[in-house]
Parts: sequence; structure tokens; C-alpha cells
Amino acid sequence: MTFFAPFRQLLAATMLLPLLLSACSKQQTLQGLFQKQTPHQFYARQLQQAGLSSRPAGRAWLAAAEQALRDSLVVRLPFAETGYFRPEQPRANSYRYEVQAGEQVHVSLTLAPGTTARVFVDAFEVAASGLRPLVSADTVVLDFRYPVESDGQHLLRVQPELLGAGKYTLRMWREPSLSTFPIPGRGDTAVGSFWGAPRDQGARRHEGIDIFAPRGTPVVAAAAGFITRTGETPLGGRVVWLADTEHGAHLYYAHLDRQLVQPGQRVRAGDTLGLVGNTGNARTTVPHLHFGIYRAGEGAIDPLPAVRRADALPTIPQGPDQRSELVRLRRPAPLRLRLDKTQNKRAPTLTTSLPLLVLGRQGQLLRVETPGGQQGYVAAQAVVRATGQPLRRIALKQPVELRAQPVATAAALAALPRQAAVLVLGQAQGFSLLRGPGGEQGWAII
Repeated sequence: MTFFAPFRQLLAATMLLPLLLSACSKQQTLQGLFQKQTPHQFYARQLQQAGLSSRPAGRAWLAAAEQALRDSLVVRLPFAETGYFRPEQPRANSYRYEVQAGEQVHVSLTLAPGTTARVFVDAFEVAASGLRPLVSADTVVLDFRYPVESDGQHLLRVQPELLGAGKYTLRMWREPSLSTFPIPGRGDTAVGSFWGAPRDQGARRHEGIDIFAPRGTPVVAAAAGFITRTGETPLGGRVVWLADTEHGAHLYYAHLDRQLVQPGQRVRAGDTLGLVGNTGNARTTVPHLHFGIYRAGEGAIDPLPAVRRADALPTIPQGPDQRSELVRLRRPAPLRLRLDKTQNKRAPTLTTSLPLLVLGRQGQLLRVETPGGQQGYVAAQAVVRATGQPLRRIALKQPVELRAQPVATAAALAALPRQAAVLVLGQAQGFSLLRGPGGEQGWAII
């Protein structure tokens, strides 16, 4: 089923939806790791119990959910995009993005006024063994954060309920998972030596970051927890170990001039632990704090993503709202499957006669769908409105049936008589997309 599928195929389902939705109303709206059932899964089960999963509309909704997990658009955080849901076409949008251990991802989906559709948002980790669910939400909670446990890729799926309609704005950006920077008043610019830098002439690697500040500058707890160890070592000098009870990690503070806490002491984020110095093997360097993060069974991880400043809030794409419009390209161009400069070799080249449905906007790019159901991006300035600039205007030489898709076996939508004045909005696979005098629209061979 493509974006020209008939709306009437869904109408039979509407009689069952009120019962279905009332059954879902008490479902938890935000679920974290390892929950047995997400709101999306609960809703899918209700579709099956209502008998809708065996009907065309229900099958299309379930298929769209699965397709989104296999075929996602590659984006880069921070990211913002506008989009919309069409009631006549069950669909799910998905986005794949790079993440780093220690940071957290902030997801915010804003529904436009008048949008009443229930929306499901699910984040997954892309692993070699498949997709691992991370966190799920629905309409009541559409602004949430979740921590990143390991470097890699995540996938976010956004899908409205069956027959859901409305416009939305999606934002995603990165934030530090630790609430407080280890040295107050400092930030990324104070970091002078990074994770993985060679030490001892290459014999080992730097397992942390060095934050430079004057001797005696207070060093604080980056998270709430309790002190597990203090002492002095040849490498770290005067050190403090803090068990981060929120994230299940151990924070390591080294080269301190003084330690101001004791083992067993509970601390809150921002409490002073010691003072910046250059003890241990840092005695020949200027004063600084060596800050590290260790996880049980994993060892040291790069602490920078956990403390660096958050991304700037992604801005809402500017430009005319063309969502739900049909457009065509001014010149042939490939469909962009990624937002960066790399181009997927499988990307098709779009012709100037191919009609494209605008699903959303990201910066100066429009997210579009082809008649065959493939999604991607084209430049906003590279398109014309299909209804404003039809390929041609003709009077039909014979009666035609308008079909939902550019294939002979597609469902019939309407019939147009001989001599009917029609607009030819586009062409695909030997078919023409026609709009009749009464607003009828569909595919036919003319």
C-alpha cells in the first residue's frame, strides 16, 4: 500500500477503535529498559484482539512498524524535523543516529494544535544480534531523556495509532549524563588531554580526561553517591573514588592537592571532594584534575561525553509548510537517503514527472515519499507543486478507472467519464496520476 491508497479501506475499522483505545488508556506511558511490554506492543496486541490485524488497515499498520525498523533514515544529532501523519495511510518514520557511551539523548516530539492521534515513540540500540529496545513512550510523555550505555547506533521509531492524523515536530539532541561538571565554572575548553592519548612513550593509554585549573580550585562530585576510597598512589597521587549510585559507575579523581572527604561518606552532586593539584606522576606538570569513569565488568570509558556541554537546541526548520502536498522535481536528481554528504549507491534517480508526497522538512530539505513507498530527501528549492504546475491538462478520450497505485491490480477509487477535464499531476510505471474535475485523484493509463 502506498501514499495513494484508498481511505475507504480503513473506515470499517473505525467502529472498533473507541473500544480499542479505551482498553489502552491505562497503559504506562513511559517505559525504560527491559520492560515486558511497551505501549506500542500493547496497542498492537489490542489490534489483534479486536480482529483488526487480519484486515488490510491493521496489516498495513503492523507492516509499517516492522518496515521502519529495517529501513531508517540516517541523521546526525542534533536533529529537528517537521512531519505529519495521514489517516488514510498507516506509516511509521524512523531515524538512525550515532551515539557515545556516557551521554544521554533528549527526545522531544511536539504535536500541533488539533492533533488528537495517540503517538508511539520507541528507541532501540542497533546491535549485531538485532535491535534491543531501550525506552518507549506514547502521547502523554513525548519529552524524555535516556542514557547511552555503549558507543554505536540507535534507532528511533515514531508511529501514530491507526487512523491517526496531525502534524508534529521532532527534536533530538545530546546532553551530558552527569549533572555537574567536576570543576565548577569550567567546561569543555578546560580539557587539555583527552581519552586514549599515549602515555609512558606509548606503553599505555590515557584512561580519562585532564581538566586544567589553578592549584586549590575546588573539585566536586559530578553525581550523587558515596565515597568508596581515598588514598595516594604513584600514578594518581592523592585520589578520591566516588560510587555514582544513579548511573552504576565509579568516578575517579586524581592528582588532588588535598582530599576533603572520607570513605563511606555520602555526597550530593556539587559537593566538594578535594582541591586541584599535581600530585603523583603529574608533579612535573601544571595543576589539573585527572577525571575518569569506570564501569563494573567494562573498565574505563571515555568520560567526555558524560560531562561535555549539551548540544544547542535544534531549531525548527524554516520555510513554507508543504506537508501533505504533491511535488515534482524541476530537474532529475537522486533521492537522498542520508542527511550527510555521503550518498547511498542504492538511491534511485527521480525524474521530473514522478510525483512525490511531502512528509516533512529538515532544514532546506523536504522528506518525501515516492509512489512506490520509498522515503528520502530532496532540496526544497528543487521542487514545484504538482497541482500548481501539472504536466498537462487534457480531456479524456475514453472513460477511465482511477486506481490507488500505479499497477493494474490496484483497488479502484473512482471512474471518470469520456471528455472529463483532468490534470495530469505525474507519471510512474506507465500510469498517470490524474485529478478529476471534482477533486477525484488516482492512477490510470491514458
